[in-house]
Amino acid sequence: MVNPKTSFNLQASMVYTPEAPVATRQQFDIDKLNQQFQFAHPREILAWCIENIPHGLVQSTAFGVSGMVIMDVLYRDLQPQRRVPVLFLDTLHHFQETLDLVEQSRKRYNLDLHVYKALDADSREAFALRYGDELWHRAVDKFHYLTKVEPLERGLKDLDTVAWITGRRRDQSPSRANMGVFEYDKKGRLKVNPLAYWTRNQTWGYVIEHGVPYNVLHDRGYASIGDEPLTTPVAAGEHERAGRWRGSAKMECGIHL
Repeated sequence: MVNPKTSFNLQASMVYTPEAPVATRQQFDIDKLNQQFQFAHPREILAWCIENIPHGLVQSTAFGVSGMVIMDVLYRDLQPQRRVPVLFLDTLHHFQETLDLVEQSRKRYNLDLHVYKALDADSREAFALRYGDELWHRAVDKFHYLTKVEPLERGLKDLDTVAWITGRRRDQSPSRANMGVFEYDKKGRLKVNPLAYWTRNQTWGYVIEHGVPYNVLHDRGYASIGDEPLTTPVAAGEHERAGRWRGSAKMECGIHL
């Protein structure tokens, strides 16, 4: 079981300093790649990544159902010789069920798991003492910067990331409706979305067919699972991420903006 007060490979003592882009747009022709892989199976996309990015390929995941599919393709199916580091952001506010799945997945797939959290707090209690109670209600953007945006950038930097893999899909929310399989992030790193064109039904179909572990909260009405204080179940007819930031117009935490 994962204790929310601990992490597997915490680099909390290292301060992230913005630097020049680690990759350049000349390295990858994303227009050509997006045409080539527009409707490709995630396995084909991930196989291309393994072959063409032998160093600096990272999977960033919150262990949602899409991320679990990618993990299963990488480690059960493709089994690359060089293991792809898995970057997980321990926001200190996850559901215990999420942390349990992290540990289960680490053992099942023998993950090269790297866990990052806020620089100046190592537990939910310490975070509240440092920033006050319920920062997510008072200043949600600051909350996400401290728990997600800064730790992600620090982790990607530490791992010398050239390209990072996400579990985002077009059908998850309106803010993701037009994304391609390949993008560039603000630092010039390649961003790969192998499930961009898959639907929720396709994703769950893969999970069922291959027996992929998933968060038990999905069986309780949670379609998309984030931080415990900011996540609710969804009702019939709502889009997948409607349970995130309930009652606000917010659609993204900031790491994909």
